[in-house]
Amino acid sequence: MPYEFPVDHSALIDERSGQFLSFGLAPQDLDGTRAAIDSMWADAPGGWVHEWSRLAAKYAAQGDHALASMVYGIAKFPVLANESRRLALRRQVDEYVKAAAGFGVRFERRMLTLPYRNAAVELPVHLFSADEKYSGAPVLLLSGGVDGWKMDMHPLAVGFAQNAGVTVLAFDQPGTGESPVPLDEFGDEVIDGLIAAARALGNGKVGHLGVSFGGNFAVRSGLTGAVDAAINIGAPVATAFEVANLERLLYGMADIVGNAVGFDAPATQEKLMAATRVFDRRDLLLRENNAPMLVINGADDVHVPLDDTLIFEGRADTEVHVIPDAGHCAVTKLPELMPMMVDWLRSRLVAA
Repeated sequence: MPYEFPVDHSALIDERSGQFLSFGLAPQDLDGTRAAIDSMWADAPGGWVHEWSRLAAKYAAQGDHALASMVYGIAKFPVLANESRRLALRRQVDEYVKAAAGFGVRFERRMLTLPYRNAAVELPVHLFSADEKYSGAPVLLLSGGVDGWKMDMHPLAVGFAQNAGVTVLAFDQPGTGESPVPLDEFGDEVIDGLIAAARALGNGKVGHLGVSFGGNFAVRSGLTGAVDAAINIGAPVATAFEVANLERLLYGMADIVGNAVGFDAPATQEKLMAATRVFDRRDLLLRENNAPMLVINGADDVHVPLDDTLIFEGRADTEVHVIPDAGHCAVTKLPELMPMMVDWLRSRLVAA
């Protein structure tokens, strides 16, 4: 079962405020809610989920379902460790669906049945397209990481659907959101099932874009050649899973990952390293048959070592961009980076 853990809510807001603002939150609402919060986990006035949900409910009552959904997304952050956060996720989904008419693209919420450990699981996914003529376009798989999930990736989903000539299939990576499976050694099976579903849905060409930990799965897809193009934004790949990096993780990230892998209480660094070692992709870097890959991260990432971005330099058909004055995943610079990413993807999936 998910678990609560010690974390400084003020430091967490400071670290994520740029992301929240970039997703459309008004500065005055950020400041007001920050001032009202005095507890990360209490389900009461002053509690994180209570105060963000109160703000989201205000937006919903005003008919601004898109902003309500985004703020319910903050309310459920960073893990679904109690019923109040699980309720915030359900409300986020409800508001998101209500907001879909204003997305500027066609939207569909669909349930996929995917093979998993000699059985099957049901995974809710979101489809974004210019015209719902799925069979005529490539499909881009899109996920965030352990604490930024498919609806939190909304600007990317809409941006690629509008401009890149692709259908976007957004999903929650294993261990997060609405995913029914943990973040463990079997998670790659879910990704393989999604790739197969994407090939059947579209014109046969598939790309994979992963942000943060989601980028780790996109790295696997790209390095193995399982997809036709892969974009990795801020992925932990190799050095990130060593003890030295786990020891320096900030803002509760070790426990966020611990929740995703299925722990029910805070774990030692050794236990966390053992659980995440399967995601060290160094062996795949020895291969030379990778799909075209685009690798991006901020130069000032506090979670993922710069080495995990630079390790891709010099590979065939691979572009690497380290963004100055930007943190984890260069999230505050993503609006500026979108045209470059769209052009790169179009040249690999649409024009090819």
